[in-house]
Order: sequence, then structure tokens, then C-alpha cells
Amino acid sequence: MTSTELAGLSDRSVMSSMILLSIALVAFAIHAAVARRSLMVEKDAVRSVGVSTSVRVMSDAGHVASAPVGGAGGRIGTVLMTLAAAGLVLGVVLRGLAAGRVPWGNMYEFGLTGAAAVTVVFLISLRDRQIVAVSAWVTALVLVLLGVSVTKFYTPVDDLVPVLNSWWLVVHVAAAIVAGALFTVGAIATLAHLVRSRATPRTDDPYAALAHSVHLVAFPIWTFAVIAGAVWAENAWGRYWGWDPKETWAFITWVLYAAHLHAMSAAGWRRGAGLLAVAGFLAFVFNFFGVNLWIPGLHSYAGV
Repeated sequence: MTSTELAGLSDRSVMSSMILLSIALVAFAIHAAVARRSLMVEKDAVRSVGVSTSVRVMSDAGHVASAPVGGAGGRIGTVLMTLAAAGLVLGVVLRGLAAGRVPWGNMYEFGLTGAAAVTVVFLISLRDRQIVAVSAWVTALVLVLLGVSVTKFYTPVDDLVPVLNSWWLVVHVAAAIVAGALFTVGAIATLAHLVRSRATPRTDDPYAALAHSVHLVAFPIWTFAVIAGAVWAENAWGRYWGWDPKETWAFITWVLYAAHLHAMSAAGWRRGAGLLAVAGFLAFVFNFFGVNLWIPGLHSYAGV
């Protein structure tokens, strides 16, 4: 196949995945609505009979986020999301084959690969945790990223900008993509926990456990990405660190997540620690969108 044909197959695979994700979003939303309705009915029934053993049910009422993967909507959504993830991975591979290089040389390719990574990470998280009710939010976020990438960032397959033509592109950006996917799942889990804890404080919240787990994995990967970027900068520009806008925001992201993990280890889960994680994610997102699009610097090679 020619490069153009492979690129076309990649585009079609991505579009098919977006359709699957759209249907999955509806299925997950239905699952969440049905689960919430069931919990409210159960809560009203317990109140009407006045059973003293209803403490557990009452404490869980309204916490739809802990609903298991079961239920037609949850199962259908999970299957569709799995198929969409396979389609996104295929789209990434085909894009790489069409370009003859790793497929993250511009913002479109980074967005596509990032969306695939987020979907895969979340599906792995779904295997052992009762977190299916936020699947709709994750799916919506992935769809937004894909939509922006396809409509605003899309560029035809082309050669790399000279400074990117290095094997450090594989190491540095791959680490950033994996860390970013984990940060995304961690941010959604953190927000879910913060919302739930305002209503009823809980120490066994699956979202708190998930957020802490993924942040523990993501932080050293992000640390490696920052270090690899510094080494690459020395090879490309003759200095390890120059406080370029992207370097600065990468460091800000690192500091915020370091502070989050320190707060977690020092005093357990606190609202302030969760807010630090959310701030770290916002810094990561700004580093991707804001720095690439609006702030000139040595990393101004968004390809848009």
C-alpha cells in the first residue's frame, strides 16, 4: 500500500472508533441513569419500612460511581469502548506506517495517540474496580480530544521537523503520552472522589484508590519524560534546560504532582491533595494546548 492509502485507512479507523465511542457514551449514560434510579428506589424502600440495618444502603445511596460493570448499559458500553480502543490503536499504527516513523510528530498525532492511550488505561482500570459510572465522562473526554484533533489539528502525513528527527522522539514523547493518559484517568477519578466526599466522606472510595494508584505510576514516568526531554534539549540546542515555555510548564506539572503525592503520604487523602492533582492535570493540559498554540518558543512545532 502507498503512504496515502495507509493514511486514509488510519483516518477511517479513527472515524469508526469515534462512532463506536459515541454509541458507548449513550450506553454508559443509560447505565448511570438506571443505576441512580435503582439506588434511589432502594433508598426510598428502606426508609418506608424503617429497617435499622439500612445504614450501608443509606451511605451508598446516590453514589452511583461505585456501581459495578454489570447491567446491560455498562456491558454494552464496555464492549464498544474496547472495540473503539482497538480501532484507535490500529489508526495510530497505520498512521505510523504511512509516515514511516513514530506517529506523534505533531499535535494531531499526539492527540490521536493520547486518546488511544487514555482509552486503554481506563479499560484496564475497569477490570478490577467498580468505576463504570464515570465511563461516560471518560468517553466524552476522549471524544472531545479526538474531535479537536480531527477538526483543528489534522495535518496530512509529512516529514518531521528537523529538530524532531531523533530517536529521543520515541523515548521522550512516548513517556509523556503514557503519563498523560494516567494523569487523565487520575484527574477524573480525583474529581469523582471530591464530588462524592462532599456528600458523604468515605475512606473506602474506589475512586480515591484508583486516583492514588495511577498517580503513583504516572509520576515517575513523567519524571523520566522531563529528564529525557532535558537530555534531548542538550543534543538539539546545546543546553539541558533553558526555561522554554514547554519546559517551564512541564516542570510546573511535575511540582504539582510531587506536592500531591507528598500531601497524600503525609496526611492521607485530603481535599487539598486532590485539588493539587487537579491543578497538575490542568497544567499538563495547558502544556499541550496552550504552549503549543499560543506561546512562542523552541517547542513551537505543533504542525497546525
